[in-house]
Amino acid sequence: MNVRLTNFVKLNVGSPQFRIEESTSQVAPIYKFYSQTDLEDDLKGIVTKRTENKQIRTLDDVAILKEGNIIFSLVSGYAGIVTNKHKGYLFTQNYVVLETQDKLDSGFLVYLLNEDRIIARQFRMGLQGSMVLKYTVKQIRELKLPPLPTIEKQQIIGNIYLKQLHLQALQERVARNETILRLAKLQEVRQHE
Repeated sequence: MNVRLTNFVKLNVGSPQFRIEESTSQVAPIYKFYSQTDLEDDLKGIVTKRTENKQIRTLDDVAILKEGNIIFSLVSGYAGIVTNKHKGYLFTQNYVVLETQDKLDSGFLVYLLNEDRIIARQFRMGLQGSMVLKYTVKQIRELKLPPLPTIEKQQIIGNIYLKQLHLQALQERVARNETILRLAKLQEVRQHE
């Protein structure tokens, strides 16, 4: 029996970026904006690209990330778990934080949202006829989960999934570094002719 995602999670949509009022007050905190690159880094468990995040100084009450939050991008359709590096970042209306209950493991939910065919089909159905491929909060609210395994199995699956993504990212980094090294050696050989 398929059950709605909202039976297991509470959704928190990010701050509308155009409504955040910038402040010149020195007492106003400065927030960094959470980005798609940050999401990819959180998902892979390593920093892949060094980018400078947009910042804003504001006295407004804005949506802030906590370590361990499950974050879903309405732009890319990918989910990740916020790492310590990105806690305190401001997230905009392009992201939704999903707060789980005890019956649903965070890693397993990220796995389902990113990899499950049944969920992917539900997202595709919601995007049909749309010119802009952007996911909506309504789509997430209406998602139906496949039958859930025990919490222990969920934890094992979620753990393996996140470790596999981390391993893959490390292997890609090693391959990229080997290529850079070999190309530098070829350049060296050419110069000694």
